[in-house]
Amino acid sequence: MFHIVLYQPEIPPNTGNIIRLCANTGTQLHLVKPLGFPLQDKQLIRAGLDYHEFASVKVHDNWTDCRIHLAGHRLFAITTRGKQRYDSIRYTTGDVLVFGSETRGLPVEILESFPQPQRLRIPMLTASRSLNLSNSAAVIVYEAWRQQEFLQGL
Repeated sequence: MFHIVLYQPEIPPNTGNIIRLCANTGTQLHLVKPLGFPLQDKQLIRAGLDYHEFASVKVHDNWTDCRIHLAGHRLFAITTRGKQRYDSIRYTTGDVLVFGSETRGLPVEILESFPQPQRLRIPMLTASRSLNLSNSAAVIVYEAWRQQEFLQGL
């Protein structure tokens, strides 16, 4: 269906929540090292409940390996610095949503490798800094899946 990439995630419960999201939506999760926690972390496992076995999770040693693995797919960087709203895109099966770490976002060199129309943002009030990583992933995955009329779901 879709792919989520977490570039160097730092907070185990966020990744656990996203594992649960992926298990419930058929989305494949890609984690790019270094991770800020071991995959056996109690908080990660607790947040994912018993959904770990239903999620497809691939760990990549670095961004280059992840990018090669996803060659041929359309990639979108999710960033507060994006000009394009996430709901203005027509998503297609196989699209990849790339999220940066919770405290740093995506490095400038990675973000700048995305064409401007593929740098997406979620609207927020002007004084706001950012949304929680797992909430952001859920907002966009469900919009993409809604556009596919929840095929393979409901």
